[in-house]
Amino acid sequence: MMLSVIFLLSATLLSGCAADWHQVWSEEFNGSGSPSDAEWWYQTGGGGWGNNELEFYTQKHTNNARVENGHLVIQARVEEQGGRHFTSARMDSHKGWTYGKFEARAKLPKGKHLWPAIWMMPQSDVYGSWAASGEIDIMEARGQKPRVTQGTIHHGGVAPNNVWHGSGERDLGVDFSADFHLFSIEWDRNGIKWLVDGKEYHYEGINKNMWSGKGPNPYNHNVAPFDQPFHWILNIAVGGNFFPESQYGKQVTVEEARHWEKPTMEIDYLRVYQWK
Repeated sequence: MMLSVIFLLSATLLSGCAADWHQVWSEEFNGSGSPSDAEWWYQTGGGGWGNNELEFYTQKHTNNARVENGHLVIQARVEEQGGRHFTSARMDSHKGWTYGKFEARAKLPKGKHLWPAIWMMPQSDVYGSWAASGEIDIMEARGQKPRVTQGTIHHGGVAPNNVWHGSGERDLGVDFSADFHLFSIEWDRNGIKWLVDGKEYHYEGINKNMWSGKGPNPYNHNVAPFDQPFHWILNIAVGGNFFPESQYGKQVTVEEARHWEKPTMEIDYLRVYQWK
């Protein structure tokens, strides 16, 4: 009898926990045209973005970022702009949140040296410039590995005194370019959990001193820098340091890129939940 009572109480508590997530924001990408200016702004330009990337990020109202058939489509293209051979889009949400469940239902690109990312950066550099104020990568992938994803956090100090921790590459057994899948994190003061289609595949504790041990310590309390508002970033990069030549061959050429199997990332929706 006592075991039955304990089991029923545990089940009730778990059910209550599931119900206590409260949706505070969503972007459904309904309709067609350009993403909403009220929700998004665009980072533009080339220059490598600190990673020796090959693309040039364009302004809005281009074919690099558009809403069609109820999905956001970000597309890497072979075209000349700003001295670069490739264009793409990099979009930031205006709004940010501290803690919560962050969900992105997405279909990923496929092709040599395509680098899709769904990630988060701080609204302001409270603890200093990158990566002292943190970075949360909900999903990163390499276009030639369509079954592999990874989640990462960056922190510890201003570069080059920063460090990263995360899952590393995880082959989850499905082709993420073939259909939509739900990439998400659950983030609170204790840690960050990474999930795909509701199944956890990695966890990082953050209720500790997150300093790297190199250079000046930017933090004076546990959890920092992951105790501040972070906003969404959506993009596809092309090439760069994410593809070391020893593992992935020389950087993609224009001719190779013309044969990308799928140079688009489609986002069905983004949703943010917080604990009641």
